[in-house]
Amino acid sequence: MKKYSTLLLLLAVVINFQCARTPSQKLVFSCSSDNDLYRVATDNGIPSKRYDSPKQAVESAANGSGVLILADNYPIKTTAIDSAVYELAVKKNLRLYVEFPLQLPGMKTGEIRKTHWERGVVTSDVFGDSLKKMRIVMIQDCHFVPVAATTPLLVVAKIAGFDTVVYGLDSTKTHPILFQHPAGNLLVSTTKLSQFVTGRYAPKQAWAQIWKMIFHWLQPGRPVPNLKWTSLVRASFKPDASLPRNARRNAIRRGVEWYSNSRLLMDKSWKEKFVQAKNYYDRVGPAPSQNLPAGDGSLGILEGFNAKIKYDGSQPIRWYQRADCSGEAAMAIALEGLVDSDKKHLSIAGNLLDFLYFNSNIQHGPRANPASPSYGLLGWDTTEHSSGVYYGDDNARAILGTLTAAAALKSGRWDEAALRVILANFRTSGPSGFRKPRIEEDDLQEHGWKYYWQKDITHYAPHYQAWIWACYLWLYNKTNYQPLLDRTKTGIRKMMQAYPDNWHWTNGLQQERARMVLPLAWLIRVEDTPEHRAWLKQITDDLLSFQDTCGAIREEIGHVGHGSYAPPKSNREYGTTEAPLIQENGDPLADMLYTSNFALFSLTEAAAATGEAQLKRAVEKLADFMIRIQVRSKAHPELDGAWFRAFDFNRWEYWASNADAGWGAWSTETGWTQGWIVSMLAMQELQTNLWDFTADSKIAKHFEKYQKMMLTF
Repeated sequence: MKKYSTLLLLLAVVINFQCARTPSQKLVFSCSSDNDLYRVATDNGIPSKRYDSPKQAVESAANGSGVLILADNYPIKTTAIDSAVYELAVKKNLRLYVEFPLQLPGMKTGEIRKTHWERGVVTSDVFGDSLKKMRIVMIQDCHFVPVAATTPLLVVAKIAGFDTVVYGLDSTKTHPILFQHPAGNLLVSTTKLSQFVTGRYAPKQAWAQIWKMIFHWLQPGRPVPNLKWTSLVRASFKPDASLPRNARRNAIRRGVEWYSNSRLLMDKSWKEKFVQAKNYYDRVGPAPSQNLPAGDGSLGILEGFNAKIKYDGSQPIRWYQRADCSGEAAMAIALEGLVDSDKKHLSIAGNLLDFLYFNSNIQHGPRANPASPSYGLLGWDTTEHSSGVYYGDDNARAILGTLTAAAALKSGRWDEAALRVILANFRTSGPSGFRKPRIEEDDLQEHGWKYYWQKDITHYAPHYQAWIWACYLWLYNKTNYQPLLDRTKTGIRKMMQAYPDNWHWTNGLQQERARMVLPLAWLIRVEDTPEHRAWLKQITDDLLSFQDTCGAIREEIGHVGHGSYAPPKSNREYGTTEAPLIQENGDPLADMLYTSNFALFSLTEAAAATGEAQLKRAVEKLADFMIRIQVRSKAHPELDGAWFRAFDFNRWEYWASNADAGWGAWSTETGWTQGWIVSMLAMQELQTNLWDFTADSKIAKHFEKYQKMMLTF
């Protein structure tokens, strides 16, 4: 009888084991009904049953089945599972996946920690050939429970690389994120992996593969479908989708509506939040609530969204009011107002220019004193220290934005202020046309502006020199003041003689080319010679040799040692300074903060100056790409209509190395990015370009007055 009972017991175990492998067996979830993983599983036809507590889930699960205990209270509170629940799971031969656990059988768990620059790294072959060891994934704002696990499948670590860890893991501290418990049928996630949709984990296909592996582990032998879900923040159109006839017009409108929907236009009802922001690290903090009203431009505009994505999918903002962003945003808003006959947006654009020149400190203080050597310059932003910092390239973009917005508004109200900025930069440029990248108020007061006018320097970095040269050429066209042309031509000639081996690149060589196209195009406007056309062709050919068939312009790093911000040379360097978002040449990245945004403008001007069909086609392709990758998001209206800095055009997803300390892959910029992309799409809609659009400017009528005030030698 005893032998018979033993046989029955063995038979029961076999039956239970087989039942656990039958395709009809449901996965059992312990989670809230809105959990991302539960919803994706059910949407993809995976048979599932949900319970509110771990105890209910384990008690209700059939012997040998798979159970997922997910972290409903993440990231505030860990998942508490009674020891009796674990014991019952063992008795029932359950395969258990547990997230963010308070305690584990036989293992010590620590206090909750969170990542800063760490990213996820695959450390096992279990995910298959499409997700091999050392591949990088993003678990945004990862909160985790420290546990000592010897053979983790996923870890978080501070590492360098675009897709793959390039310096290994030996030199950096790692923390287990996913591992199999030594006892057997227990798979542990020390964080909440199941928040992958809400938390905007990336890249998407990697997370589909991770979950496919986990589902296979929970139910061995059972087929798992290729998981599909709609990302909450995504590109507006697929690369091969037919664009609607009104796609460009809609992109322009959405791009300008973003300024209000994002609450980056400051309103008087929450102005005090800007004062409070000085207490944030680098003035990066929570975005204004969507319940607050958007401003009308009279109190300025904030810089944009920081690249750090929070666990709930939101992003903090950069609480700065920058001169360049103000002018560039005014340009975009004014052009859209012109395209759509929108009086409200035209008014906002005018208010922004009034804030920039008349109602903020950006051109006030010593910058408003004719006797001051900084007279006419635009401070970097409105904060106390930075208002006395002067970058020529930032001033140039504010100038170009102002000139364009003023033309759209058909007003000369800001002509004198814009003229002062151009001349203030010109008189602090040396005999060869080059200007120090950054000049500060104290230095100007000590040396005077003539010191810079007479000091001959060279600085072969178009990022800093090219667009202020373009402003000089634009003003020369209006005034025929010969020194504007002479010094600019000297600088351009030296810059072209230094190309490419002696160019100094900032975040990459492509951005330098994109910047250089503009003064070369406008040089042809004032002096159309074979040499000048040859210079332009050389740069545009090299820039466009990296244009993908989808229209994206791929990034390139220049010669080692010639860059201000090279890719991290170690894991330790990751996130410590500004940086490119590629690790090496060939990474399929388009950069909308430093290159593609400016290329869309400069190539438009080059095509108009030369009439070359090749350049026109390149602009059309790039504009089409921009329309397709514009952010679409119902879940995050504050992001809908924006453009992030980084786009992986092979994956067709926002993805890159996030190494830049201030302006990473998921950052937005009201000026640099949004301002130029929206404006150039609007220029296309208006069938014009900036040179022609501003041709009727009456700025020259003020020139004699300010020449006598500012250019006396």
